Amino acid sequence: MSEMAATAPADAIPAAEAGIPVGANPFSRWAVLALVLIGSALFLSLLWMIGTGTGFGSTNDGQSHADGRGLNGYAAMARYIEKRGHPVVRARNVGALDKPGLLVLTPPAGADGEDIEKIVSKRRYIGPTLVILPKWMALQPGREQEKAKTGWVNLQGMRPLEWRGFLDDVTVVQGEVDANGAKARWHGFGLEGALPSRKALQSGKGDTLVPVVEEQDGRVLAAFIDDGGSYPALEDAALTGMSSDPEDEDLYPLVLVFEPDLVDNWGMADRRAAQLVDALVAASEVEPRGTVTFDLTMNGFGRAQNLLTLAFTPPFLAATLCLLLAALVLGWRAFLRFGPPLAGERAIAFGKRALVANSAGLVRRSHRLHLIGGPYADHARDRLIRALALPRTLPPEQADAAIDRALASRRADAEPFSAISARLRHARKSHDLVKAARDLHALERMLTR
Repeated sequence: MSEMAATAPADAIPAAEAGIPVGANPFSRWAVLALVLIGSALFLSLLWMIGTGTGFGSTNDGQSHADGRGLNGYAAMARYIEKRGHPVVRARNVGALDKPGLLVLTPPAGADGEDIEKIVSKRRYIGPTLVILPKWMALQPGREQEKAKTGWVNLQGMRPLEWRGFLDDVTVVQGEVDANGAKARWHGFGLEGALPSRKALQSGKGDTLVPVVEEQDGRVLAAFIDDGGSYPALEDAALTGMSSDPEDEDLYPLVLVFEPDLVDNWGMADRRAAQLVDALVAASEVEPRGTVTFDLTMNGFGRAQNLLTLAFTPPFLAATLCLLLAALVLGWRAFLRFGPPLAGERAIAFGKRALVANSAGLVRRSHRLHLIGGPYADHARDRLIRALALPRTLPPEQADAAIDRALASRRADAEPFSAISARLRHARKSHDLVKAARDLHALERMLTR
């Protein structure tokens, strides 16, 4: 202790003099609670962002989907439907496409028709499906368009469309609006209006199409498929008669919108387009508060199911909530622990007694007790040689004999030093070792008293 005190820095201040009790917590209870709560909230937020994909890139990329805010996107349609009281889901996982309610598909021109057919076929007995066909070739704004916002696009003509494997008996026709350059006029569902474009018009042809929206010259802009299902609302809005008799009342309708300008952001600038959206959704057999799902998987924003999303999805949500509640209880119990924290003891204490105890503990842990008997006997002989003033150059055998004679002169019936020393050297058990060491210590006290 004295050596350590001498080598301590001159400017060192003991904890007691600094006003900090030994073993006291340097942080207040409320500071620790704030750190734990903020850290837990940030960690859960990170897990939620990883699970949902939030914050990892914007989906407003100028393409034709529910998050697109350009002229060719459908963000206005999705927002309008949501304002009308329908829960709107922007699906980024294929598993969400099998849920009840209306599914709105907005595949790009390069989509695989067989993939579209699989999605539509699986839903025929689950819920109605609305497929909006793409039309425009969209390009990003040029550098000279400084006022253009994120997601805005320039429309540069129509893109050819051919989805092999999906409704191969239906033909998509792309052409001009009118020879005089006037806007195309549409009518359907008791409504009428004008398309925003004066140049391009997209329509459909097919024997199974039942038109619900037509251009003034009779081109089909929106229709549903006559596949033997019973669709009363759509049949009432049909502009032509159905060729087949309704047979399957459990089948849900498949509606096609060939002209996307009827419902895209460009067209939704007209109030009559919003009314047409209301009519389409209502005629598709969607309940007044039914869910409307906009697919984003076919537009390149699909996300595979992972453990994080499953953890917050029924039925796994119950187990997740139980784990979070258990963690909250454990944290609260740790926060309200009984009494102050115990001050930690030094690994190696100061002083000779502590040094001996540490050495003894090391020997005991190494299971080498039998090796200390010989050195202990040798040290005892050296001490007796000095105490009895015997020559230090005596061999061990002669020194043992001299000590035995000195002991016999004092107590004839005492066990000789050589015998106790031999017993100590040959001891293997701790009990025998301690017994011989005690006898040797008593003999030493007798001769040196």
